[in-house]
Order: sequence, then structure tokens, then C-alpha cells
Amino acid sequence: MRLGEFTDKEELPFDVVDDTLVYMRNDPMFYRKHYFPAVSKLADCQRSGQDSDPKKYLSPMIEKGCDNYCKKFNLGRSSEEIYTEEDRNNLLQRINSEETENIKKGDYT
Repeated sequence: MRLGEFTDKEELPFDVVDDTLVYMRNDPMFYRKHYFPAVSKLADCQRSGQDSDPKKYLSPMIEKGCDNYCKKFNLGRSSEEIYTEEDRNNLLQRINSEETENIKKGDYT
């Protein structure tokens, strides 16, 4: 069954940002290959006082996460069609704020 069969609207029947964030953190392969390395690199830069622009480190991982999410759950549309720029920015802000707290606590060492 395709997602489009549930509704005729363009909107998805769930919060795509929340769902994608849960996917990126809980899918073991994505987390190991993309999420952890990106946040770990951001943590290293923050601790060393280097350029720690979160967009530089997290945006490529977020793009990969959006693409993988659409493929894994067979949404029938590309990530460019599903995610708005606002969705991508929300993902960036949420990951950055939540992981910055974890970095301050000593995680990602």
C-alpha cells in the first residue's frame, strides 16, 4: 500500500520532521555511518575552538537522512518533494540544540 492511498492531500498524515529524526537516531546503519560521525566531528570542532558551524557538519548528514528515509519507507516521492527548506532547517536546529547539550555533558568524546 502506498502512502498516497491514505490521503489525496499533499501533506503527510504525520510530522515528517519528528519521524525523520527518530529514524536517523534509531536506524543502526544510518546512525553508525552518518549521524554519529557528523555529530562527533562537530563535537571535536567545538571542543578545540575551531570553526563549529553546525550547518557545515550536519547538513550533509541531514540530506542523506532525508533521502534514506524516503527510500526506506517507500514514500513514493523524492526527498525534495517531501521536505521543505523549513523542514530541513527544523531538523538542523533540533539536532544541533539537542546534541550540543550532549556534547557539553561529555558525550561524543
